[in-house]
Amino acid sequence: MRKTGTTLLLFIILATVALAQGPHRFQPGFNLFSKQQDVQLGQEAAAQVRKQMTVIHDPVLTNYVNQVGKRLASAPEARQSGFPFTFEVVADPSINAFALPGGPMFINTGLLKAVDSEAQLAGVMGHEMSHVILRHGTNQATKAKMIELPAVLAGQVAGGSMMGKLAQAGIGLGANSVLLKFSRSAESQADLTGSHIMAESGYNPMEMARFFEKLSAQGGGRTIQFMSDHPNPGNRERAIEQEAASLPHRNYGFQTGEFPRMKQAVAGIHEPPPRKAQQ
Repeated sequence: MRKTGTTLLLFIILATVALAQGPHRFQPGFNLFSKQQDVQLGQEAAAQVRKQMTVIHDPVLTNYVNQVGKRLASAPEARQSGFPFTFEVVADPSINAFALPGGPMFINTGLLKAVDSEAQLAGVMGHEMSHVILRHGTNQATKAKMIELPAVLAGQVAGGSMMGKLAQAGIGLGANSVLLKFSRSAESQADLTGSHIMAESGYNPMEMARFFEKLSAQGGGRTIQFMSDHPNPGNRERAIEQEAASLPHRNYGFQTGEFPRMKQAVAGIHEPPPRKAQQ
């Protein structure tokens, strides 16, 4: 009983502080890439991903992630970004998902197997979508290659492969690419913006916090990749809870109704062993 009272008191304190501060709003940082170049880069990189990973064409899984994804993409932050979001499932046991500049998103079967609810999946997808909206990948590439990029991007206007020209500047699509490895500040922004997208889509943003808390407690090999790609900015769960409390009251509980079918379908997928990470 005392524990319940303490938890309730903590939530009230967090809600009071959050309401006083209001929701956080972020804008994309300095970027030498145009939004059109983000889209071209993402499309070229997505074509590489499809060659390197096994895309799952199961209609139940494909339709499901697209239902959830399109629901999230209709939220104001996503819609106003103008990016053409796409959603695909790949056979990989790691609990992970990633989004490329301009909108292509890939969701691992390992993530679909790990989530306990549709809202938890929406939390991860909203987080990834926020990286695209805030243009974190090309912002980090800009900061990492400030000297080389102007000439590379100027040459790209004449046509040709964006990925090919970026490779000349040392920017690739490997596991340690600046396009996919984000700072703790970027992770924090994606957490909070993702919570807004969830709420606006009818999903309880507290489920994002619960899923991250579950991964932190679970540990183990399958979650190492997620935590490596998405470093904890510090007090992640509490920050999301506080942000959720600052948002306007909404009726959460939206569901596609297809979550049980998705879980049944993904349970039958046997993933290949994880591939050796590229640099």
